[in-house]
Amino acid sequence: MMDNILTLIGEPTDAALTAEDVTTAIAAVREAGGTVGAADWLAPGIACDLPFDGPRDVVGPARAALSDRPVDIVAQPTQGRRKQLLVADMESTIIENEMLDELATVCGIGEAIADITARAMAGELDFEGAIKERVAMLKGLGEGALEDSLGTIRITSGATTLVATMRGSGAYCALVSGGFEFYTGWVRRRLGFDYDQANRLAIEDGALSGGVGEPILGRDAKREALLRLSAERGIQAADAITVGDGANDLAMLETAGMGVAFRAKPIVAERARARIDHGDLTALLYIQGYRREEFIDGA
Repeated sequence: MMDNILTLIGEPTDAALTAEDVTTAIAAVREAGGTVGAADWLAPGIACDLPFDGPRDVVGPARAALSDRPVDIVAQPTQGRRKQLLVADMESTIIENEMLDELATVCGIGEAIADITARAMAGELDFEGAIKERVAMLKGLGEGALEDSLGTIRITSGATTLVATMRGSGAYCALVSGGFEFYTGWVRRRLGFDYDQANRLAIEDGALSGGVGEPILGRDAKREALLRLSAERGIQAADAITVGDGANDLAMLETAGMGVAFRAKPIVAERARARIDHGDLTALLYIQGYRREEFIDGA
């Protein structure tokens, strides 16, 4: 068995990953000084493993060789590839929405709050200050708006299969968010996560008070949740896979054995161990070596 694995992943609905793409990647690994074994297709047209020995820094050369192709490329050691713990960000990751932005739209201040959200997720603003500022702008919004906003939630493609498949294989799945437990609880129940963690919106007399319950959970809280959940399961952070898109996800992405930047902000995509720009969330299963026939599609 070779020491490392390079995985090529395409967008699943197109199934456009080709044998030519694989040949191009093999040539790039060889040019970088690696020895490549036989290609192993995890899903025809979608994902393919290339075992290799030699330098591990082959993602750059392979990505450059396939720069005109919609292919995600991940390299990692062969050992310990399949993880026992999933820790996932929620907004713009497991769901497509940013829920404070959805609430702000109801109030007619969507553009102002969305701008603060974008800057915070890009790492341009302090997370705690940004969340306090946005929630204060929603003061007086009735609780009914929270219930109504649940109807706007769009589950990201592949999320249900990711959770169902990992749980079906015995992994523990946790949803950790800098957003709010009103939404993480709903998403946890909807997708079958084992656990959720998020902030709490302060409500008084049936309306948002404009405050956030303390302590505010952000970047450090996500990393701490990863470490705590790992310890509770008797495993190491190296046995976990994490996924997120924003600057407040970086600490947990960099601490886990496999941290995946999913359609992420530039600062996150640059620093995470792996990045998925084209595939859906089932890419996290291919990264772990699951074959398409092992997938559990879930509810």
